[in-house]
Amino acid sequence: MDAMAAIKETFFQECEEQLAELETGLLSMEQGNTNLETVNAIFRAVHSIKGGAGAFQLHRLVRFAHSFESTLDLMRSERLVGTPAVMKTMLKAAYVLTDLVNAERVGDTFDEESAANLTAELDAINRGAGLNADADGHSEEEEITDFVPVTFSLDMFEAQDDVPAGDEFKITFKPHLLLYRNGNEATFLLRELSNLGTMTVECDTSELPSLSELDPEGAYLVWTIRLVTLQHETAIRDIFEFVLGDCDLEVEKVAAPEPVSTVIPLHPASGEAAPAQTDTGAAQLAPAGAKSGGAEAADKAKTEAAAAESAVNATIRVDLDRVDRLINLVGELVINQAMLSQRVIEGGLARSSNVLAGLNALEQLTREIQESVMAIRAQPVKLLFQRMSRIVREVADATGKAVRLRTEGDTTEVDRTVIERLADPLTHMIRNAVDHGLEKVEKRLANGKASQGEVRLSASHRSGRIVIEVADDGAGIDRPRVKSIAIDKGLIPPDSVLTDSEIDNLLFLPGFSTADTVSAISGRGVGMDVVKRSIQSLGGRIAIASNPGKGTTFSLSLPLTLAVLDGMVVTVADQTLIIPLTAIVETMRPKPKDVHQLGVNSQVIADRGGFVPLIDVGRSLGFRAKHSDPLSSVALLVETDSSTRSALMVDAIIDQRQVVIKSLEANYRHVPGIAAATILGDGRVALILDIDSFVAHSNQQIPLYETSLAIAG
Repeated sequence: MDAMAAIKETFFQECEEQLAELETGLLSMEQGNTNLETVNAIFRAVHSIKGGAGAFQLHRLVRFAHSFESTLDLMRSERLVGTPAVMKTMLKAAYVLTDLVNAERVGDTFDEESAANLTAELDAINRGAGLNADADGHSEEEEITDFVPVTFSLDMFEAQDDVPAGDEFKITFKPHLLLYRNGNEATFLLRELSNLGTMTVECDTSELPSLSELDPEGAYLVWTIRLVTLQHETAIRDIFEFVLGDCDLEVEKVAAPEPVSTVIPLHPASGEAAPAQTDTGAAQLAPAGAKSGGAEAADKAKTEAAAAESAVNATIRVDLDRVDRLINLVGELVINQAMLSQRVIEGGLARSSNVLAGLNALEQLTREIQESVMAIRAQPVKLLFQRMSRIVREVADATGKAVRLRTEGDTTEVDRTVIERLADPLTHMIRNAVDHGLEKVEKRLANGKASQGEVRLSASHRSGRIVIEVADDGAGIDRPRVKSIAIDKGLIPPDSVLTDSEIDNLLFLPGFSTADTVSAISGRGVGMDVVKRSIQSLGGRIAIASNPGKGTTFSLSLPLTLAVLDGMVVTVADQTLIIPLTAIVETMRPKPKDVHQLGVNSQVIADRGGFVPLIDVGRSLGFRAKHSDPLSSVALLVETDSSTRSALMVDAIIDQRQVVIKSLEANYRHVPGIAAATILGDGRVALILDIDSFVAHSNQQIPLYETSLAIAG
């Protein structure tokens, strides 16, 4: 990748962050948070994207961002109120901006009509708030014919106590013609600069021609800015980052601020500040919401706090491939550390020896390194949840339903790989919740419900896993209809007798669909079966709970990471297996009075006043043909995600350790009841049980294998 391509890729990576901040701010505003700080953050996000796009000559992105930015500037100046209709347009504009960025990133085509429609909507809003749109789609303020600069003076000696502390910088800024052609405006840049501190501006109009010779698209003005700020020079240059090639810029640190007379000359009709001078030729550009006296002192304290927080939360951008390589290397380190420990133990060294003590310290250090590296790749699910808000709006518009998305636990962290692979199945589930789960407004009102339906998307940590729920307050699953459709499609025999849970799970059968017609949203029989396979490929499980008339909840249980696992090492018929520690409730030695025969081939074991199935792991996996003796075995009481318990019968418990997960499907094939594999300290491969899948098959008395599964050999 050449240098320019690398810089461009960095721009698109930063766009991801800006777009996330944009959507977060807009959703916050939609919920009533219309403070100036939120509006400014949204404006800066769009402005940064537009500036970068201009630097790379991405003209269609610049044009759309410019209209969006103009609307946001009206909100900053409190000339536009964020009504529900306005916020709906703003959110749609954010989605179009996201699509434009993605299209430019991969060089793909884009739906120009949607961008044009949104631009028209934004321009209509702008006109309603006092802006006119020209033929090119650029908005500018209506001409103010009675504008008269108001001159006033500040006595520096009288106001000395109000002068904020900080460094003074002299900034010379001369835009080139290309700066304006790329959709940038000097007004916005100067306004952003004013947010850094107290600023005075002197406008040099010496190059301004007579009116008859003036080119409306020309660039004639030069600004000399005096800025007193607590920020570093880097913060000043960052504001001009995306226009550096389109202007002359000099930033010089000076000794102390000088007294000036002041005039407020801002007239953005041409995208430049209108020159208006006093006897000293100096002009001041007042920052939005400028304060004086005690208010400036408060602003100073806030700035210092923000600077301190920025220093604490300093970050660096690292290529994800490098992080993945590091994680793989740490995984190999864990395996080699386990092998070394195994060799030392086999060598017969006493447990009190210094060598074993050193190995124990190495094991602890290796584990801490591994956990630290895994934390680097962990990300909150917030960005994933934000993407779902767009899906909800689009499907709601397409179906004519009133829907509100409520999110909970979006700060819950999980491995980046899990988040990436969750996007598609979660999109299917959200679409189904709105399209199939929620009723139309008329039906909800007739049933005594609120007209607006609700979809709840939540995430939480539970027993070392992440649980994500998609719930709706709709009509629930129509089980008689679901069963009838499954029979009509030949998915189940007509005389099938099914429980409610079994009927609900018919939704996951390939080809099943309750849609009457094929649409852009559903009806092709592809959806929930794909969701289930995607979740299972992540080592996860999906469950349904539905209450007719009240709604449906889909629960996903997933591992926090696809790299490591805390497990119990056990032996079964001379084979070594790993049982996830999070599924184990307790271990026990079966006693004769606790074990009872149930039928010919089934046994149960007493558990806290009740009985749970006793599963012979070796027999279920085909490691041996006959059942083993429960009284000479060890029972591991395990609990599935649906809170059902079973007792797994194994020969012996060897150890408890953290193991590195290796995909069995990628290196061999999918094995029912097996989640993955790992490499032991002696170099052998050990299988990792998928507790839910294994227990489900075993309780149905379906042998997983008739012959020995010698993969672990």
